[in-house]
Amino acid sequence: MDLPGSGMKALILAGGYGTRLRPLTLTQPKPLVEFANKQMILHQVEALAAVGVTTVVLAVSYRAEQLEQEMGCHAERLGVKIEFSQEEEPLGTAGPLALARAHLDGTDPFFVLNSDVICDFPFAAMIDFHKSHGAEATIAVTEVAEPSKYGVVVFEEQSGQISEFVEKPQEYVGNKINAGLYILSPAVLNRITLKPTSIEKEVFPFVAADGKLFAFVLPGFWMDVGQPVDFLKGQTLYLQHVRKTAPERLAAGPHIRGNVIVDATATLGSDCVIGPDVVIGASVRIESGVRLRGCTILAETRIQPNAFVTQSIIGRKCNIGSWVRMEGSSVLGDDVVVKEELYLNDAQVLPNKTISTSVPQRAVIM
Repeated sequence: MDLPGSGMKALILAGGYGTRLRPLTLTQPKPLVEFANKQMILHQVEALAAVGVTTVVLAVSYRAEQLEQEMGCHAERLGVKIEFSQEEEPLGTAGPLALARAHLDGTDPFFVLNSDVICDFPFAAMIDFHKSHGAEATIAVTEVAEPSKYGVVVFEEQSGQISEFVEKPQEYVGNKINAGLYILSPAVLNRITLKPTSIEKEVFPFVAADGKLFAFVLPGFWMDVGQPVDFLKGQTLYLQHVRKTAPERLAAGPHIRGNVIVDATATLGSDCVIGPDVVIGASVRIESGVRLRGCTILAETRIQPNAFVTQSIIGRKCNIGSWVRMEGSSVLGDDVVVKEELYLNDAQVLPNKTISTSVPQRAVIM
């Protein structure tokens, strides 16, 4: 039986520098940063492949060779063709579509995704909705608690037809925002020229004015995980989703509290307490008496006895000394050493650094 997206193509916007997620992105492009022990972009590519997408185009720029090498390893496993469209200069969120037009040309609609979005990816339902209205474009939208902080999508609730976009409204006009997932018909490409362009501000308003833009309301959770605080919020939402849909993926045992993912190659010492909302990567060593809460520990890192880490992201191959305390959205790049008994609060530490003194307030360690 054909899948709903059989033969479709997708373009993933993966060309940014990932500045909001530094220092993790100083040694790898943001789409390759692991989220819940899987590279961000793989969450999306696997979901696309599951509905029958056969070609995924990556719009790349920063560390493009690293992305090409890594994703080439996954193409055969997933049964998709992965192509690359290289930007020589930043082209915004619409320019990359013009650059990749040769990859996308045809008669069928195609997906466009922002690479740092995490959600349940209900692509099959989104395809059905796009086919049902038959217009040029579908935008996935998601509900937010404080719409005044965002650009709000105003649309007719029954049909989904979008009438306008209101940036940071001071009066209530709706509570749905652009979720960074689209299905576009090829006609949209005729509206885009090859120059730095915003699809949100310079393309979609004109499609809406022509009555050809519709909103698909995302069910379930959603988060743009492109900065540390939102990365950790998204991790909490993702782990809650796993609890509901695939609880066998979560760790269990006397050391575990709440929703936790532990890679099979990681080791946990005696008397440690892990969770809630923790992800532990491949070959990580958690030693005795360690306390972890609301954090991510990336691959091959060692956490020495009695350290406490909360609301922080620790990069690959780090070494955290005994009795260290880390909190306040601290982020360590790869290969960082933190000496014993130090306190880090909202510290951003660049790769290959050794920290020998406490960082009690926000600081970037160069």
